[in-house]
Amino acid sequence: MSTLSVAAPARRHLAYNEDLAERIRDALTGLDAREQKMFGGIAGMVNTHMATAIVDDDLLARVGADGYEAALARGAHEMRMGERTMRGFVRVPGDHLDDDTLGEWLDIGVEIAQSQPPKSK
Repeated sequence: MSTLSVAAPARRHLAYNEDLAERIRDALTGLDAREQKMFGGIAGMVNTHMATAIVDDDLLARVGADGYEAALARGAHEMRMGERTMRGFVRVPGDHLDDDTLGEWLDIGVEIAQSQPPKSK
């Protein structure tokens, strides 16, 4: 009689810059904010809406449909999920994020997240 051995599924490792995550945690202190695993990284949820996220070393910033073109003009890149472009969100290279610049991107995402009613549970 043969025995079938099934390996346990591999755990997916989240890849994100922990230093950047800590800077964002500090910036969101005092807000109705929490972290959530998303996009293979970690998202900053404010008022139950995604305001920002980190994937690898980059910031995913919520800029809204109205702020999308201006964000691209500032040096951000389109955010893509597979073949789909996520308008309203941009990807900002982590090496372009001094404290002032990070704060500017976070302010935009937080303002948009706070402008919406909280999602019901």
